[in-house]
Amino acid sequence: MNIGPDEFYKEITLRICGSLNIEQALSQTLEYLQQFLLVDGIGFIYSDLARKRLFIIASIGREGFNTFGHETGAEINMDDEYVQISEEIEFDRENISIINSPDNLPAGMLHAFPKLATRSALSLKLRIRDQMIGYFVVAAEGLNRYSEKDAKLLESVREPFAIAMSNVRRYDEQVRMKNMLAENYRALSDDIKQTSGFDVVGADFGLRDVMEKVRQVASSNSPTLLLGETGTGKEVIANTIHMLSPRQKGPMITLQCGAVPEALLGSELFGHEKGAFTGAFQRKRGRFERAEGGTLFLDEIGELSLEAQVKLLRVLQEKQFERVGGTKKFEADVRVIAATNRDLGKMVSEGTFREDLWYRINVLPIHIPPLRMRREDILSLVQYFITRKAREMNLPSIPQVDNYSLERLKAYNWPGNVRELQNIVERALILSKGDNLIFPELDNSTISQERTSTLLKPKKLPTMDQVVANHISTVLNHTGGRIEGDHGAAKILRMNPSTLRFRMKKLGIKSKEIPKLH
Repeated sequence: MNIGPDEFYKEITLRICGSLNIEQALSQTLEYLQQFLLVDGIGFIYSDLARKRLFIIASIGREGFNTFGHETGAEINMDDEYVQISEEIEFDRENISIINSPDNLPAGMLHAFPKLATRSALSLKLRIRDQMIGYFVVAAEGLNRYSEKDAKLLESVREPFAIAMSNVRRYDEQVRMKNMLAENYRALSDDIKQTSGFDVVGADFGLRDVMEKVRQVASSNSPTLLLGETGTGKEVIANTIHMLSPRQKGPMITLQCGAVPEALLGSELFGHEKGAFTGAFQRKRGRFERAEGGTLFLDEIGELSLEAQVKLLRVLQEKQFERVGGTKKFEADVRVIAATNRDLGKMVSEGTFREDLWYRINVLPIHIPPLRMRREDILSLVQYFITRKAREMNLPSIPQVDNYSLERLKAYNWPGNVRELQNIVERALILSKGDNLIFPELDNSTISQERTSTLLKPKKLPTMDQVVANHISTVLNHTGGRIEGDHGAAKILRMNPSTLRFRMKKLGIKSKEIPKLH
């Protein structure tokens, strides 16, 4: 076929660089090259001399012809002689090698590619900015198939093949990284599922009501607000909601709102474009973008400034956002779970939290009780933390806790909640050296003997009559002992005066004993 060099260069470039599917690109290139060369197969190969390995990147050939005699993805060992020859080939000035006979080939090359004993080949060195990135190989059955003219023709299109080789390797690396990240995410999801997704300690006892609400809200796509003191396990509950939801296969992204400087909060939430502000040297994806198809957990949402609250409200309402410094709108297919230890209702009345945002996130509030309100879970939590940490520390056996220490742990008020309990247990494990656990905190001012003794004693609760008598006495004290009239106790208690007098007599309350207020 008689065409000019420019046309040949153009057609080769269109075929070999026209698709990220390298097998498709090679197939089109092979079909075109067969009009100019004797060729049965073509392919890319890469040599890693430091590791003494050859890698088959991609190849294609006519039916029944395997270009390299190895499958795509194969790794081939190189002996020392082959490595030395390859180093010499890489550093010489020739861009292409003609292989027409096995007579002058090193034994290592023939061992790696035994098919060369009956084949001819053209091996084109590929470089990008003087860096060696691999070879493009043309092969045909039979010996003495290629001439200097053939080599010169193939060398004329070295640049398109180098670009294609570079693209293939970069694409393969991206796919490898994507698969690795997906595998890591699946493993992380399994870990979360085991430790905090479906294995919530106290789910059947102190957190029973919480877990019932979790199951109710999990299937919804509406924002959820988690309320509770610091250390109660709000992030664990957020993970559980995510794992029980239809979005469980999507990402679970967390942002500690109070840990991000105000100036960077917009970038953290929505991302930014290159050059959007000083220091923005490259484009960045924000938390909303990274949470696409999954869940975004905004911890300590009460720490957001009013300006940040406006931006968040707009995303929740419009389901769209823009990167900082950008104009392109992105869809926000994200389920938002917020958490706080602050009183948002009080903040609304004080003007430090937007009322409209509060209504937006307060659709399905879940109150997580502090540890002191669910003491029945303490023993289970202690055993859970001991078992998990002992495994992490590779202890030969799981240490035990004596009953006295357990009772004292139950008696403590736990201002730091579950997080404080976890820290104390882990500290005890480190100090125990495998023996029974001791808790130094129980022997100092953190939990004094006097306080523990008081906490261990059951409190004597008043009877109903005592409660009623105290309330009536309080009201009578407020009215100065007056029972009837507009400002009397009967009016305040919404009782008939005669009924009140009867109740006072029954409970032993005498109005004359109550001092009048002046």
